[in-house]
Amino acid sequence: MSKKKQTIMKPARKVLKNGLRVVTVPMKGNPTVTVLVLVEAGSHYETAEQNGISHFLEHMCFKGTKNRPSPMMISTELDSLGAQSNAFTGYEFTGYYTKARAKHFPKLLDVIADLYLYPTIPKDELEREKGVIVEEINMYEDLPMQEVGRVLDSVMYGDQPAGRSILGTKENVRSLERDAFVEYRSKHYVPSGTVVVVAGDITSSEVSKSISKYFDTIPKKSKPKKPRVGEVQTSPQINVKYKKSSQTHFQIGFRTVPVTHRDVPTIEVLRTVLGQGMSSRLWRKLREEMGVCYYVRANTEYHSDHGKFVVSSGVDTERVDLVLQTILGEIRLLQQELVSPEELAKAKEYLLGNMTMNLEVSDELAEYYGVQEILHQPLLTPKEYAQKIRQVTPEQIKKVATKLFEDKKMNLAVIGPFKDASKFKKLFKI
Repeated sequence: MSKKKQTIMKPARKVLKNGLRVVTVPMKGNPTVTVLVLVEAGSHYETAEQNGISHFLEHMCFKGTKNRPSPMMISTELDSLGAQSNAFTGYEFTGYYTKARAKHFPKLLDVIADLYLYPTIPKDELEREKGVIVEEINMYEDLPMQEVGRVLDSVMYGDQPAGRSILGTKENVRSLERDAFVEYRSKHYVPSGTVVVVAGDITSSEVSKSISKYFDTIPKKSKPKKPRVGEVQTSPQINVKYKKSSQTHFQIGFRTVPVTHRDVPTIEVLRTVLGQGMSSRLWRKLREEMGVCYYVRANTEYHSDHGKFVVSSGVDTERVDLVLQTILGEIRLLQQELVSPEELAKAKEYLLGNMTMNLEVSDELAEYYGVQEILHQPLLTPKEYAQKIRQVTPEQIKKVATKLFEDKKMNLAVIGPFKDASKFKKLFKI
């Protein structure tokens, strides 16, 4: 049986009169369609007293709407379509999506529009969901591999939105009342801060007509901007959270650049060379040669006004000194020596190959374009992005490594059996 050929077209972008942005990504031959709504509402928009409300509101949008009054009505309808559906909250946006066979597009859009436009936020469901979210917080606190990321945010950004958890605190979650959700949603869930993305076997004209039916009549409204992230750092910072265990989890974090910065492609190739894949430098050194960890990786985050480069691992507590010194030694090599042509080619192919495979499906392609649009970037096609990656040179990597990996920009978060940071201060320099 021959496989139907898929053709991915360039995205079509449209802005409604009220400011809502629509992105359509036709994927001729793809069996599915994804409807994704992104809203400029995440933890970076919250005050200390509101911390956690963006994530909590995401949960509440599934707890009943004007047209589907109960959570069971929503889930039953989606299940009857064979749909996958979920939502997520980040630092700068919240997303709601559903995906099913392309023929179900009208019904998928109807459900997602209902979740976005008409959540009822019932009081009884709100009180019940508080317990669910408190347990979600407890779950992550019990997973040091996850919790160490929150500790790193705290040491890097302190008492500002970027330094707080997306989930919020248990105290905040328990104290939030319905009026706070209604007010927060009214401020942030507005057309000028919303993007609707449709990706799959569908035409731009069909999407445009359908979107207008639901979203054209929303009144135009201004949206408050998020506070700019403060990034003053003049010396290395270390934050240690005590946990009795035989294993220590840590993250080393460096301040980088916003999502629109010209250095992003170079940083992505550098990240891949250092800590992505089973032939990356850190994997080969720490896992294959030294046998000191199960996982080690380098990750990046890019936001509208700042960025972060992170190296993570979990190791035997007795060997944490050696591992930290080894990682910093590998970072130092990137500043001192040019990456070989062979290693550079491998890293680029790894990066682009993984991107290509991910973007074969409609939900990933919707998110790829949706994130660009919600962060007010030009819409780069995968081919255009790949061209930027292929242009990265060894000299650029060395230059960026020298600029990026400075002692004064270093931050360390540790979860393990340590009472204070004194043990790490003498080690923590490149």
